[in-house]
Amino acid sequence: MSTIRLIPVLALTLCAGLMAQTKPRARDLGVPFDGKPGPFNAITDVKGVEVGHTTLISGEGKPGVVAGVVRTGVTAVLPRGKDPTDQVFAGWFTLNGNGEMTGTTAVEDLGFLDGPVMITNTHSVGVVRDAVIQWRVKKAPADEEGYFWSLPVVAETWDGDLNDANGFHVKPEHAIHAIESAHGGAVEEGNVGGGTGMICNEFKGGIGTSSRVLDAKFGGYTVGVLVQCNYGWRNQLRIAGVPVGREITDHTVRNDDVGSIIVVVATDAPLIPTQLKRVARRVALGLGRNGSFSGDGSGDIFIAFSTANPGAGLTKGVRELKMLPNEQLNPVFLATVQATEEAVINAMVAAETMTGVNGRTVIALPHDRLREVLKKYNRLEK
Repeated sequence: MSTIRLIPVLALTLCAGLMAQTKPRARDLGVPFDGKPGPFNAITDVKGVEVGHTTLISGEGKPGVVAGVVRTGVTAVLPRGKDPTDQVFAGWFTLNGNGEMTGTTAVEDLGFLDGPVMITNTHSVGVVRDAVIQWRVKKAPADEEGYFWSLPVVAETWDGDLNDANGFHVKPEHAIHAIESAHGGAVEEGNVGGGTGMICNEFKGGIGTSSRVLDAKFGGYTVGVLVQCNYGWRNQLRIAGVPVGREITDHTVRNDDVGSIIVVVATDAPLIPTQLKRVARRVALGLGRNGSFSGDGSGDIFIAFSTANPGAGLTKGVRELKMLPNEQLNPVFLATVQATEEAVINAMVAAETMTGVNGRTVIALPHDRLREVLKKYNRLEK
């Protein structure tokens, strides 16, 4: 069970895996993509990686009403499941810095990701960060002298166009629930978790994921990507190379490239931090395929980690590591670009029309019209 969805009067707990399997994804609509996905076409195709959401939806979005209209949540990505003690090598990159990802100075200097990657809304970064520390203390208590420290990685995108962002509706228990309910397998996408109130290319956005499996001759490694997308200008949107945003022009909401996107890349390829930073940079090329130019008001921040080299973060003894030569990174780079491109479109396909604060409605990407446009440009796969 991975989602708490708060609806007026009634609170329901939903099974994310079941919901993820009942919604169509971009490939189901005939959108063509390059590369071979893993069995779930998700970041969880990287062994050991788990994803959990807490989704908060309550209040009615009537004109003039902001306070109490809740369209927000938290998403957790756990590199090694619920074991908080085994760090992973990591690297991060900011394409445009109008946003926040805590803990990245430690990632930059030390080369390790310590614990989960959390994603929420802009004004909930602090409470989520503190909640992760509480969870870590419980899972891995301080030593006999009381020594303990943690620098959680918590990222954000702004959901104030649909959510009462200044209502501070995300609480510590919501962050902890996202972590504790995380699971492998199919990942729920669209209006869930931190992506609940997000907008992408002026359609409803949110959480999306995808993966690629490298050919055996390149090691057979898996690269998985998860995005929380809240960026983009409709008239720049391209899907499978087709100018979809110029073909579907109604119900725009921003008319500019504003907002943000957080991207998490996971792989089981044995990479060290400098290589993972290079991988994180390649996310930008995947976003570019979909038409992003990373506008001035956008926080486009990416983190990549490798689940290889378990125990590398232990504090005693000499560690023996494995790593790919730099000359063998091209397939990993390409897989990152391809999976990023598809993860964004999966988020938009899964998202549903939502009405939020002030009665503002953001429409979902219409599946039938998307297929019509792809067919017009001879890009419909089926």
